[in-house]
Amino acid sequence: MDLPGRLRSTTLGDLLGALHRAGSTGTVELTEDQGRLHRVYLAQGLVTAVELDGATPSLAEILRGDRAADEDVLRRSLLRAMASQRLHGEVLVDDFRLSPEVVGNALRRQVVGRLAVLDRLHDARISFRVAVRPPRGALTGRGADGAGWRLWDPPLRPSEFLHGRRRRHERSGPAPHAAPPPATPASSLPWRVLGLSPGAEVAEIKRAYRRLARAVHPDLHPGASDDERRALEMRFAEVTAAYRTLVA
Repeated sequence: MDLPGRLRSTTLGDLLGALHRAGSTGTVELTEDQGRLHRVYLAQGLVTAVELDGATPSLAEILRGDRAADEDVLRRSLLRAMASQRLHGEVLVDDFRLSPEVVGNALRRQVVGRLAVLDRLHDARISFRVAVRPPRGALTGRGADGAGWRLWDPPLRPSEFLHGRRRRHERSGPAPHAAPPPATPASSLPWRVLGLSPGAEVAEIKRAYRRLARAVHPDLHPGASDDERRALEMRFAEVTAAYRTLVA
């Protein structure tokens, strides 16, 4: 099917609506002029995952806000996921017995929240690819092979990814939310490492660094296994490098 070449000539709601009606399977890529690349994955016209080039709330942050798990469980499960290269949701359900429904609801809200970020984009180059592999945590509704974690959630329902989206006919002029986004640094990686949005104040950067350093410093986890300690050391080095880049 033919899609517009630029987001400024359509809206995310119209774009996803057309792909849903066509039952499309593939990946929508939105590339901003600054080079940031965002992806929306679809299966038979339904959204299964969204990847953003920029900081967004993590699964742990969403569950923390819901008070669905205490800080110790979130910290230990994240360490185990890093050390074993498993999905955080998988570890929470299989190893820490968190309710699949609770984790699944948080994952769905994370995807919907990412779509809301894309809905505010003023412009980007649009492309559609059928051969891009979806991420491991995509909402496929299929269980894992063998024993263990089951991915309990099907793709987002049309009401979840279409309801409330702006439509082309609603654009009657330059609305405030349609203003071009502020310029961002060439690389947003340091901001993402610290869980911040580009342009955060120095004080906010320092607070984020101190919080993360306390959470991942190897010396503060004497009971960590060798694999967990190596994961902590790598994470601490990553956090420290990002902090130094931003405050230098």
